Amino acid sequence: MRALILLSLIFFSFPVSALQSADDGRICAPFRGGIVDPAIIKSMLLASEEGRLYRIKPKSSTVGFCVNSVAGRVEARFKGIQGGLALRREVWGDKSQMLVMVDTNTLAMERDYLQNMLKSEYFLDTYTYSKILFVSKKLWWRNDDTAFLEGLLTMHGVTRPIYFNVRITTVPNTDPQSVADIVVTAKSFIKRSDFDMDDLTLLVSDSVELCMRIEAKLFSR
Repeated sequence: MRALILLSLIFFSFPVSALQSADDGRICAPFRGGIVDPAIIKSMLLASEEGRLYRIKPKSSTVGFCVNSVAGRVEARFKGIQGGLALRREVWGDKSQMLVMVDTNTLAMERDYLQNMLKSEYFLDTYTYSKILFVSKKLWWRNDDTAFLEGLLTMHGVTRPIYFNVRITTVPNTDPQSVADIVVTAKSFIKRSDFDMDDLTLLVSDSVELCMRIEAKLFSR
């Protein structure tokens, strides 16, 4: 009985944050629970076992967008980025998989009034739609370091196909403390009206440029 009480005290006194951090350490944790097809999760885990899974480094990676408005060119970026890349060749391959999740509430820009407008129900509606999700489907090489990436983008509660022009750079493995082993930059254009963001048409352009600069480190189990 004393042993049971002792175990209970240890369990309930264990910091919740420690439990959460252990769960957050699993690279696929944010994409479970039906958010992404389980077959994709299985593919990512297989890549992890084979030493081909790269984890996105949030502090040095950026996802953002640019849009024209009556106030001029508006640029914004998100700080909360999670995900990974399962590489099927030495650098990248047609069967590679890329998962990126963005926390829309981490939107950051220099002008607060524009930031508040973009986060409002008239644009991103970050209170209702707190996540942006990209799931890759296929990649076509153009040459040794550029490619055409196809995938599905879920934003503002709507999922649409999207195509990125991609450049892939391998970081020389000369510094064991290096933040990244691979850098992926990608750009695309979307219409915000395709994602049911059709307010403020007189103030903000319908055409939006999306851009990513992803730094990723080889994931070690």
